[in-house]
Amino acid sequence: MAELHDLTALEQGDLVRRCEVSPAELAEHYLDRIDRLDDVGAFVTVAEEHISSCARALAVGPIGDSPLYGVPTAIKDLNLTAGVRTTFGSAAFADHVPEVSDNVTESIQAAGMISLGKTNTPEFGSPCYTEPDVAPPAVTPWDRSRGAGGSSGGAAAAVAAGLVPVAQGSDGGGSIRIPASCCGLVGLKPTRGRISGAPMYGDPIGLATAGSLARTVRDAAALLDVLAGRRVGDPYWAPESAVGFLEACDQPTGRLRIARFLTPVIAEVDVDPACVSAYEEASRLLESLGHDVEDIAVPLPPESVPFFETCWAVLTAMSSAPEGKEQLLRPLTRWLSERGRAVSGPDFGLAIGQMRRFAAQALAALAPYDAVLTPTLASPPVAVGALRDDADPAADFAAQKRFTPWTSAWNVTGMPAISLPLHWTAEQLPVGVMLAGRPGEEARLLALAAAVEEASPWRHRRPPGW
Repeated sequence: MAELHDLTALEQGDLVRRCEVSPAELAEHYLDRIDRLDDVGAFVTVAEEHISSCARALAVGPIGDSPLYGVPTAIKDLNLTAGVRTTFGSAAFADHVPEVSDNVTESIQAAGMISLGKTNTPEFGSPCYTEPDVAPPAVTPWDRSRGAGGSSGGAAAAVAAGLVPVAQGSDGGGSIRIPASCCGLVGLKPTRGRISGAPMYGDPIGLATAGSLARTVRDAAALLDVLAGRRVGDPYWAPESAVGFLEACDQPTGRLRIARFLTPVIAEVDVDPACVSAYEEASRLLESLGHDVEDIAVPLPPESVPFFETCWAVLTAMSSAPEGKEQLLRPLTRWLSERGRAVSGPDFGLAIGQMRRFAAQALAALAPYDAVLTPTLASPPVAVGALRDDADPAADFAAQKRFTPWTSAWNVTGMPAISLPLHWTAEQLPVGVMLAGRPGEEARLLALAAAVEEASPWRHRRPPGW
């Protein structure tokens, strides 16, 4: 008989609805696994009191509408959670306990999901590796000497190691899709404005959004249904989908026109043969499903990269430490913040405008296509510390760009994008491929991803220590 953690999040939710297992029993099952098996740096804080109060509330209330009602999850340590320590991955906030929750946390609670705690993230979510000062590094359970990616590395490690069935992440330059590739998961970044950033609205540029990390496409879609929606005051929002995102997974796609390109966007780098193989195998799989796959030129020119970097540096500078704790910030954070503070207000505005013009040109070039295929990363997961360089933050930043040369393109354009675990190396390291869709068309993207998963399933793959 399958263990509870062998089941998908939706299967666990179905057990709750049939009263075959209670939310409290599910939570206890996963708490035991976290206690025994979190050698992957997944959690910064396990919220015991919060879990107990949520379980008691669910025990006396009616079962909610979400198919994930009663299912355990976790919240990234960047997201405000009232009464639960939230460090933002920084020693400068090691004892910070928010008084309010943000929209993501409230949406998860409203759906009747139980958050077991806060998942590991690098300082302010900036790097594409998860090696903060407040917790051990997050590593991929496929090889615990290699990083889980970032910045949602703890969330990915938790799902991949079977410590929670599904988890929320956030993505401003690839921070969901990068760890999904490193950990052998589905990682979904939705369209800009699909999920509200209330109440903080910490990204005035529109690069970042919450999204899903899951073992299956359907689980990722179900969590997007939980998180999606706008709030009064949102600066932008995505149009309502004609169907629910879970429902979309069962919709026929028809014959799609799919663009592809292999040339890196933000850095010159030799792409690892395993990532090229994954990309070519995915192309053949898409063609076998009846789709037309066409090579195209890179839609964002190299001239767009400095404008993105300017915006990224200013966003980092906005994440300041409490007075008197600036010395606790990491070298990379200080370096990026100094770059950001050196940008004048008018130059920042010009950078945003120019980046949006480049995005508009890319969207026009991609408009004829239903989806776009690239690798997710330029290599399989790398060793802990391989990208980080505290002595030379500029070299650190350059190494990150070489590792992730495609992901940020879809943050610039605001398009939805999903990383799928379609390939494993001879050493059993996961390698993702990435599909992006038109803005507002997550339903079509999820239908395509679900068809790919059905044709080449990965659910049976489980890492050491499962």
